[in-house]
Amino acid sequence: MAFLRLGSKSEIFHREGHTWVCTSGLPSDICINIGEMSFNLHKFPLLSRSGLLEKLIEEYSNGEGSSLNLRLDDIPGGAKAFELISKFCYGVRMELTAYNIVSVRCAAEYLRMTEDYGDGNLVMQAEAFLNEVLGNWSDSVRALEACEEVMPQAEELHIVSRCIESLATKASTDPSLFSRPSSGRETRPSPEDSGLWNGISTATKTQHTGEDWWYQDVSFLSLLLYKRLILAIESRGLRPETIAASVVHYARRYLPLMNRQSSFDDVNSTVTNMPNTCEADQRALLEEIVGLLPNKKGVTSTKFLIRLLRIAMVLHTSPSCRENLEMRVGAQLDQASLVDLLIPNMGYSETLYDVDCVQRILDHFLLVQQAAALATPPGIAEEGQIMKGSPDSLTPITMVANLIDGFLAEVASDVNFKLPKFEALAATIPDYARPVDDGLYHAIDVYMKTHHWIADGEREQLCRLMNCQKLSLEASTHAAQNERLPLRVIVQVLFFEQLRLRTSISGWFFVSDNLENSQNQINSAAAQQQRDNGGDDDVKQRVSELEKDCSSMKEEIQKLMKTKRSWRNFTRRLGFNRKSNSCCPKGPKASKLRAVAPSSGNRQQNSEKIEVVPPETLKVN
Repeated sequence: MAFLRLGSKSEIFHREGHTWVCTSGLPSDICINIGEMSFNLHKFPLLSRSGLLEKLIEEYSNGEGSSLNLRLDDIPGGAKAFELISKFCYGVRMELTAYNIVSVRCAAEYLRMTEDYGDGNLVMQAEAFLNEVLGNWSDSVRALEACEEVMPQAEELHIVSRCIESLATKASTDPSLFSRPSSGRETRPSPEDSGLWNGISTATKTQHTGEDWWYQDVSFLSLLLYKRLILAIESRGLRPETIAASVVHYARRYLPLMNRQSSFDDVNSTVTNMPNTCEADQRALLEEIVGLLPNKKGVTSTKFLIRLLRIAMVLHTSPSCRENLEMRVGAQLDQASLVDLLIPNMGYSETLYDVDCVQRILDHFLLVQQAAALATPPGIAEEGQIMKGSPDSLTPITMVANLIDGFLAEVASDVNFKLPKFEALAATIPDYARPVDDGLYHAIDVYMKTHHWIADGEREQLCRLMNCQKLSLEASTHAAQNERLPLRVIVQVLFFEQLRLRTSISGWFFVSDNLENSQNQINSAAAQQQRDNGGDDDVKQRVSELEKDCSSMKEEIQKLMKTKRSWRNFTRRLGFNRKSNSCCPKGPKASKLRAVAPSSGNRQQNSEKIEVVPPETLKVN
């Protein structure tokens, strides 16, 4: 830390209670009172350095030899600053540091200690040392913190703006290009870092790597100064990700609720035990932090934004603040997790979780997606990409669909969760966003299990939300045996599974034809290779490729055969066997579903035997 020593005389001041006494051997002829402190001094050393004290002594002096009492309660820095100024006037040794330079500079300006009252006066000396302080990162942080004690005078002398400009310039610059910044708080070196070798210190300095080296130092600033510093750094073009990370660091330091697990007990106890003044301060702090976060999508994590939203509900922040957070969360809802969306309900609604908030967030997400789709070139169709995309590369809207289905399944067990809200939230997701409806089916099943009293018409209405054709094998098997589902839905599930089985068997015949053609090509290529006594490189490569194709087709045949056996067992369990007549007791026997091994003579005949029983002919006793 930088320092400046002034004066050469030994100490002549001592304190007696709330009084400072000068022991120079001469009786005191002036007493200056600042708050509770008193300074018994002499007129001449003071008026020879200060224009203000010279004027006051001339105005209030009653004559030579008379004692004078003055009050200087308005002096910046108070009694501590005037103690240093008194030592300067007497030439006593004193030390200026980054902690006291701001108050001393403001007090010297207040007392008019300029060059008109002696060469090398305190204003000039303090200004020169302040410039030296601003050249160092940690000293600049200390000086900016000290400005809070004398804010009006520091603003008038532009000390605050100079400190902020210095810090903003350094924060947006590579730290290796200037003096390496050290932490604004003292830390003890570890034993291994403070060794000596031949009398030379081998202590290693902490290396600041990355863009987060300044987060900790500026987090000690008050909200007003921190906000001004962040805005100054942002104006210099620093990356939004870096600014957002600093704001997150600051929020975690001053918002106690950020570090708590949000349960209903914690929320209730926090609201009850928090004083009104503390709650108001926390509310103002949260609203300022939300305003400081960059607007760029993705620079702030969704988990952190939802955490801020929960605290905003607890502290009852302004509606604009909560709306701002909901829009930020909605813009990147695909990055959220199910646990994040389980926001405790702080309103008058009867549900355990805030379903209305999730609905608003989802609506904003779809608005953002719609705007992005309009800006997409005409050649790209989002719906086609979703339906053809692989499971490992889910699109944002598909990820949100899975998230909302999981949320519905979680809150469906709440007996106070009304059917219209369930339907509204589920229907908000477009149909193309769900490649598979298993998650939605699970949520519907949980809801009907919990709300077992709903009427049959409401069950029918609820089941219209899902597409039975998009259920997986496991979900279809469960739905076919689910007594809570309406009969019409069960029939639809069975029909679509029978249709899917027919498609699988037809594909098995198609693969068999391709396999025979590939085998013939391999045999002819091998014969040609023998005739050519070793053949060409191209023929060898072609034979190798055909062998690989044949192997892959054999694997597909094995998979299809396993699928056919599993489907045959599945239909037998459901009663679709050769002698079953439960679905149509008065009509002819149900058609048989089988596949004969492929051959050149009966392949066409077998393919004609595949028959689908439409749902209209199925009757249930």
